[in-house]
Amino acid sequence: MIDTALRLSAPDIEALLEGRTIAVIPRIFIEPGRQFALYPCDASINPLPAEQHYRSDFLPIAKTALAQLSYEAVKIKAWAKCELCQVLNDAESLAALSQLTLWTTKGLQEILAQRGNIFLTYLRVYQLPVPVPMSVYSKKNFIPLSNPQTFEASEPVLRDRIFAQRRHQLENRLPPPHPELEELQGALAQLDNPATQQLNYKIKQFLGWASTPTHQPKPDLSWVNTIADLGNRSTEQDTDKSNYQAGTDFENIVRDSLEFLGFTVDYAHKGGAGGLDLFCSKPYPLVGECKAGKKIPNDTAVQLLNLGTLRLKNLELLKKTAKLIIGPGKPTEQLEDAAKVHGMAIINPETLEKLVKLESLYPHSVDLFKLKDYLKPGQSDDEVGKYINKVYNEIKLRSHLVELVKKHLENTKFEQAGVEGLHGAYAHSNPPTPLQPQELYEILIELSSPLTGYLGRNKGVDWQNDRFYFLRDLPLIK
Repeated sequence: MIDTALRLSAPDIEALLEGRTIAVIPRIFIEPGRQFALYPCDASINPLPAEQHYRSDFLPIAKTALAQLSYEAVKIKAWAKCELCQVLNDAESLAALSQLTLWTTKGLQEILAQRGNIFLTYLRVYQLPVPVPMSVYSKKNFIPLSNPQTFEASEPVLRDRIFAQRRHQLENRLPPPHPELEELQGALAQLDNPATQQLNYKIKQFLGWASTPTHQPKPDLSWVNTIADLGNRSTEQDTDKSNYQAGTDFENIVRDSLEFLGFTVDYAHKGGAGGLDLFCSKPYPLVGECKAGKKIPNDTAVQLLNLGTLRLKNLELLKKTAKLIIGPGKPTEQLEDAAKVHGMAIINPETLEKLVKLESLYPHSVDLFKLKDYLKPGQSDDEVGKYINKVYNEIKLRSHLVELVKKHLENTKFEQAGVEGLHGAYAHSNPPTPLQPQELYEILIELSSPLTGYLGRNKGVDWQNDRFYFLRDLPLIK
């Protein structure tokens, strides 16, 4: 339970969140072990203007953080634990300290001249899944939170080993090993394109400024839009590629697609030109066969049975295992009959692409266990299409509810709303589907989970007394 926030300059907090620094300079001594939220404020907390206070390689980032700072609604992005607080009053050591931190030697000298001491405070920082809004503004060092917060114990911004290395370096004033890379990283951080940001992230990893996946730029998912084209491709369309190579391209993207959806691919064996034998072990066993070209050969079902028999070595287990054929066009009557007899679902590359697109737009939206129920024997595109529409409609409902909470609070001028008031507003909002108050409440709980974070929640004595508030939009993309 955290009930206070330490007031710091917004650029300092941004640097902590990026892993660029592990230390700040508050105006007071902080006891090791104390925990608090981090409250961002403008640069007036520092004795010099930002241009003189921050080092040149960090200054562009500092200016961006200050430009994004809102004076109407402060957002708490992180909480921290004090690991160490050093009292410094030796002016001769400030140049070495500047090399290891964000601040210029001149900035550190001015702090020491004005305050008499520098309280170099080492922080272990934990980023919140969603920012917590605060309307309070104060000049105090520690600001009381209007509502004490219980923050989940998550992974820190820097892992134990990285943090220990950085602490040892700072405590012993060891010079930075790669100052030229620090300057390059500062320049790359200002360029907004995927390739540059990938390089930026790799440099930060090398420097020990990033160690968790939350700091990694979003991957390029343009490959998702090529699944159907690769599956329907033939040698006539690709005169420069052999039939085997055309099939291999599709094989690879099918494997990538299944892994992206959450399957663990344990076994892949090329079964001839244009064919792929595939075995997934988790979250449930699945054997698959994919074919690129203009049609699926009649013997595909036989190939799939042979793979399953060789891999599982258990006919009873094979009967219970999900079986999937992915290929273009409408299957022949012979193949459709064989698939129905042996419990094999057949889907087109277009259907696989739709599934992967859904997962790319809304991560973790595809439930593989629920999807399994729609993999019906025979041609299964329509059934899988029903599942995709079902998931999309569930997202549409949740997007509607997030927007409802936002508008209801704007219209009523309230900061929070209960289930009864929201249910009344929902009934008059052209709802996608009727909901009982308890059903509405269950979805509101889901949307206010720390792992989703579209709404916030203040828990009451019972569900009817819970109060919800808006945090961020859930855009509807199709």
